[in-house]
Amino acid sequence: MKKTLAIFIVAAFTAATALVSCQSPEKNVDNAEEKVTDAKEDLKDAKQNAADEAIKTASVEEWNMFKSEAELKIKNNKTRIEDLKTKMNKKGKSMDMEYENRIDSLEQKNMDLQTRMDNYEHSKTDWESFKTEFNHDMEGLGQALKDVTVNNKK
Repeated sequence: MKKTLAIFIVAAFTAATALVSCQSPEKNVDNAEEKVTDAKEDLKDAKQNAADEAIKTASVEEWNMFKSEAELKIKNNKTRIEDLKTKMNKKGKSMDMEYENRIDSLEQKNMDLQTRMDNYEHSKTDWESFKTEFNHDMEGLGQALKDVTVNNKK
């Protein structure tokens, strides 16, 4: 009798636990949808916070120093381009069209850098990104000016 009673109590306890812990499928779906919505909101907030942290503007002193250095580099590039044009016209023999096109292309890139710097001064967008890209492009232009007279034809 004790064994039967013990089995009955365990069976009743197991059945009661199973009934209490089960939820309807609709309730499970509702809970899952709520969790997904909360997760999406958390992700959106995290992205916004990250974007706010990433977009930083330059301080006035930092911008003025960067601007003066960049203007000096642009001016030096302009002088080098003018020297290349003078050498091209001075030699007496006409330079090939490709050489002239490369010089014109470099002159346009130099003017584009000046324009980008002027545009940044008015928009004040993401400082770190602008500075990195601008310096990269400026270094590329400087290297191209050094390599303009190198003949890569074989």
